Amino acid sequence: MKTGGSLLVVLVATTIGTVDAATIHSERSLYQTILVTRVADQVCLKFSVRSNERNQSCKDLRRPRRLVFGYTRMMLASLLLQPAPERILVVGLGGGSLPTVLSELFPDAAMDVVEIDPAVVRVAKAYFGFTPSTGMHVHEMDARVFGKRAARRGAHYDLILLDAFNGDYIPEHLLTREYLTETRRLLATGGVLAANTFAISALYDHESVTYESVFGRFLNFKMPDSANRVVLVRSGPLPSQDALTMRAKALAKTLAPYGVPIARYPGRMSSARDWDTEVRVLTDQYAPANLLNAPP
Repeated sequence: MKTGGSLLVVLVATTIGTVDAATIHSERSLYQTILVTRVADQVCLKFSVRSNERNQSCKDLRRPRRLVFGYTRMMLASLLLQPAPERILVVGLGGGSLPTVLSELFPDAAMDVVEIDPAVVRVAKAYFGFTPSTGMHVHEMDARVFGKRAARRGAHYDLILLDAFNGDYIPEHLLTREYLTETRRLLATGGVLAANTFAISALYDHESVTYESVFGRFLNFKMPDSANRVVLVRSGPLPSQDALTMRAKALAKTLAPYGVPIARYPGRMSSARDWDTEVRVLTDQYAPANLLNAPP
């Protein structure tokens, strides 16, 4: 997988921007080291498993509704495929940005938020203003355990957002064909799943063939100023470019307070394969997370 120069600039700029950050909270949970840093009016959440640190979520205290990171804005592209979800599942809490926005946009929706680390939930509430709404339920457990239990009780969701990251990457047991198959069973008819992944990763090809093996063709969404990509799948036919563009126009005013340039998104979505289709599918027996640490 080749890396584009613009994406590398984004990564370098992100690293430089955190050099002078003051740490206002630090704790070691069962799963990771959790750091909260502040630079001027921006508070950020970081996870570290070994030595690497990555910003998971940031909040602009002057403009708290604005989504700071491009990937959080990109995840709302899922609304182009499902503009009126009544049942929502969010896997991975971070600072709580996405659940908070979705609860504001859809106050009558029932929402389940799954976060394995209770410390992350506490930090999101204490430092990022995360407050579960009336229809929101936060489940402190592993996403695969939650998914299996939800399937047994017959739960279905109109919108599923996969946004679970640790200090390295997506936990490997949440990248496999088995997990995605379990999650597919939770999609309602016409339901949409959006998964946040990296646009530059040694696992890019493997992830792509794995998603396609479970869901069939999907929309691959990348922006030139982001190092992330969002995989968008639908239980049913994918919408046309014309339909995506019309929905973007309808949503533009609603999403403007969050800084989401939704009108730019349809043109950046494609179902074309830009990966090696011959690589192995990721499974519970083959999930080579060590590739992430391999030299380029």
